Amino acid sequence: MKIRAVSVAALGLLTLAPTLAATGQAQAAVSGNICYSALPSQGRDTIRLIDAGGPFPYSQDGVVFQNREGILPAQASGYYHEYTVITPGSSTRGTRRVITGKVYHEDYYTADHYATFYRVNFGC
Repeated sequence: MKIRAVSVAALGLLTLAPTLAATGQAQAAVSGNICYSALPSQGRDTIRLIDAGGPFPYSQDGVVFQNREGILPAQASGYYHEYTVITPGSSTRGTRRVITGKVYHEDYYTADHYATFYRVNFGC
């Protein structure tokens, strides 16, 4: 059975900030959850394309996401990949992305180019 969603608490994110503070690192954590149905329609389209294996509208779609901001849970390089969420009216890729992990439907949404992330919850 494939995992469709994991709660923030199950990921240990609720205790991440105190742990980072104790080690002197910057505090960073996923901002919360967003229901799949609450994503912009283009975000849902992007996740459907990911599930189907493409084709993707931009050559950068599917590249390794480095997590340089350190907001997503720490993982080995290559664990996360990023995909563009089309922004209507934008002449560029815009700021919206879906970041996927290796676990099925471990998806994160950012509307502000990696400043904040929301775990996509497929169960609501």
